[in-house]
Amino acid sequence: MALREIVIVKDATSLAREAADRIEAGSAGTIAGAGRFSIALSGGNTPRAVYELLAAAPARDRIDWTRWEVYFGDERTVPPDHVDSNYRMANQSLLSKVPLPAECVHRMMGENPPQQAAVDYGRLLKDRFGDGGPDLVMLGMGDDGHTASLFPYTAALAEAKHRCVANWVEKLQSWRLTMTAPFINRAAMVMILVSGAGKADRVAEVIEGPRDPQRLPIQSINPNGAGAKLLWLLDEPAAVKLRSRAI
Repeated sequence: MALREIVIVKDATSLAREAADRIEAGSAGTIAGAGRFSIALSGGNTPRAVYELLAAAPARDRIDWTRWEVYFGDERTVPPDHVDSNYRMANQSLLSKVPLPAECVHRMMGENPPQQAAVDYGRLLKDRFGDGGPDLVMLGMGDDGHTASLFPYTAALAEAKHRCVANWVEKLQSWRLTMTAPFINRAAMVMILVSGAGKADRVAEVIEGPRDPQRLPIQSINPNGAGAKLLWLLDEPAAVKLRSRAI
């Protein structure tokens, strides 16, 4: 079972700074030990703020970008230049602003047929990680308790074999591409970022309530490798209804 930790900071700005600092430090330590750092990025406004900090001085100048390998936890089934694309957001806020070799960025091909795109990305992950996983997976949490594109009561929640799947989300009437929970749980660290009072009830339910990962898919995230860590980064508004400040 992962070492689990909650870190609570004042506000969304502090949350982005805390995440950026931890990513910078984690990448430096991993590169020093293993020579490479692999990260799966998340979509959303909170990660965007993190990426903008990493792309700006001083972090931009301290990170050895040539040793990063970038992946994506999920993607919409749209072309990479579409306004809804997670890749597009990450590219605009981070990837295009740092000296990261193009061959080190591994996006999900959202413009391709969903099933084929998922198979192709799963093969890539198998080739790159074997039976292991990334050094860091960034995640958020939706108001409904979903994470990545693992939505409540969807088929992907039952996936036990594949690393990436195409997941039909009925309420969105669309396909999503997503890493599966078993693969995410191979990561050395999973960092979950949650900001805002609108998510306070769900945060308390997910962390302190009964387990029901079909209804609250984020509860299925628990890295299981030796020394793995699950880190919740919350701002005060998101954490306000927690009874305890430790998991």
